[in-house]
Amino acid sequence: MAISAQDVKKLRDMTGSGMMDCKKALAEADGDFDKAIEVLRKRGEKVAAKRDDREAKEGVVIAQVTEASDYGVVVRLSSETDFVAKNDDFVAFAQKIADLALEKRPADLDALNALPMEGQLTVGEKVTEMVGKINEKISVTAYEQLSAPLVAPYIHSGYRAGVLVALNKNDDTAYEAGRDVAMQVAAMKPIAVNKSGIDQATIDQELDIAMDLARQEGKPEAMLEKIGQGRLNKFFKENTLEAQAFVKSDKQSVAQYLDSVDKGLKVTDFKHVALG
Repeated sequence: MAISAQDVKKLRDMTGSGMMDCKKALAEADGDFDKAIEVLRKRGEKVAAKRDDREAKEGVVIAQVTEASDYGVVVRLSSETDFVAKNDDFVAFAQKIADLALEKRPADLDALNALPMEGQLTVGEKVTEMVGKINEKISVTAYEQLSAPLVAPYIHSGYRAGVLVALNKNDDTAYEAGRDVAMQVAAMKPIAVNKSGIDQATIDQELDIAMDLARQEGKPEAMLEKIGQGRLNKFFKENTLEAQAFVKSDKQSVAQYLDSVDKGLKVTDFKHVALG
C-alpha cells in the first residue's frame, strides 16, 4: 500500500525514529501504526542483541529533586560512545526518564524500566526503540533515590556524574550547604557518611593490609596492631564524608563545615552515580 508523507511524519513524531525507518516500518505493517511501532521496537531488539558484547561506558547522569527538595533521584543512561552521549536528543531522552522517575518513584531499576513512558511503550521499550534509531547499545544502567527533610542534587560537568545528599534539616542555608557537600562527594568519592557505614569485612581487610605493610617495612611485631590502627584511622579520614577535609576550606572537615553553617546540621545519606 502507498504510505503518505503525513503518516511517516506522524510515526516519526511518535517514536523519534528516522524518516526512512518509519516509512519501512509502516510499509511492513500495512499502514497500522501500532504494528509499525512494534516493527521499530523489534529492530531495536535485533540491534541490541548484536551489540550485547559492547561496553557502554559513556552516557549521561541526571540528578534532580522535587520542588520541596525532600526527595531526589539519580538516573544513568549509558551509551557506547561519547558522540552519542553529547547528542541533544540523547540528553533530552535521559531527562525524560529522570522526570518520570521523580514523578512515579519506582522502587528499583527494574520497576523504572517497566514504567509506561509514552503511549503503549514502557521505559525499557523506549530505550530499545532508541537503540534501533541510533544503532548503538544504550541502556538505563543505574537508578538511585533518596528521601530526607532535605535532598540536595549536583550534576558534574558534562553529565558525567550525579550526586544526591540527604540532610537532617530543610532551609535555604542547609540547601546551599548540601550543594557544596554534593560537589565534595563528586570530587572526593567517599564510600560512606562515616565509619559506622563501612562494613566490617572492609575494615578488617584494610587493617590486615596496613599491618602487613608495616611488617614488610620491618616494624616490630609488637607495634603492628598500633601502627595498623593508625593507618586505619587515616583510611577513615580519607574515605568517609564527614571526616574528609572540606574541599572549599581544608582547615575544616565536612562535619565541622556543616556544624558551622547550622548547629546540628548533618548528612544522613548520599548517592553517587558516575559514568564508567
